[in-house]
Amino acid sequence: TEIPEIVKDTLALAGCGIGTGLGQGQIGAAAVGWVAEDGSKLGLALMFTVLPETILMFGFIAMFLL
Repeated sequence: TEIPEIVKDTLALAGCGIGTGLGQGQIGAAAVGWVAEDGSKLGLALMFTVLPETILMFGFIAMFLL
């Protein structure tokens, strides 16, 4: 049987969202500690915090390609 499109879309986006959230929680905690120790590292900490969001963007794109 054929899997409905809405199920494919939901799985693609939900999987990426959950994975991003799990990764970003740990990275965010580490980044806060890093900036607390050395305030000059704010730019790098922000970059590492935002980096997992690209995974969610890939899931969003995959949602439309599936």
